[in-house]
Amino acid sequence: MTVCTVQRAFVLVLTDKAELIKDKTNESIRTVSRFYPKPAVVKLNRYINIPFKSVVLSRNNVFKRDGFHCQYCDSNRDLTLDHVMPRSRQGKSSWNNLVTACKSCNSRKGDNTPEEVNMILKNSPYRPSFLMFLKNFSSHTTEEWLPFLNKKITV
Repeated sequence: MTVCTVQRAFVLVLTDKAELIKDKTNESIRTVSRFYPKPAVVKLNRYINIPFKSVVLSRNNVFKRDGFHCQYCDSNRDLTLDHVMPRSRQGKSSWNNLVTACKSCNSRKGDNTPEEVNMILKNSPYRPSFLMFLKNFSSHTTEEWLPFLNKKITV
């Protein structure tokens, strides 16, 4: 499962490499002589092995995962990234060690672990799956995708 541009999906359907599963209601692609439905969901006619897709670790993606709220006090102002295990203690910059924190909580925690300063994380940090990220955190999710994202994928 992946996301591609409408243009790419259209070309795949037009060249019979994919089947149109769901089109965008009331939207079409116009050529000189015809109107075509604008693809929203397509299925490839034959499986092509694509390397594993993962969610890129970035500041904005950590904020998205944490709902743009401090994981200590639930504030949504002056957000920064916090290393749960501080970098000075060999804490890595990874999905399982980074959380969203407001500047106040980040300063209060300082160079300690949350337990050492009696701060409780609202949610433990985790690495989101690509499918979960598409479903829950992507700003590009459309109504047409929802029935397909809610289904379990079997191989």
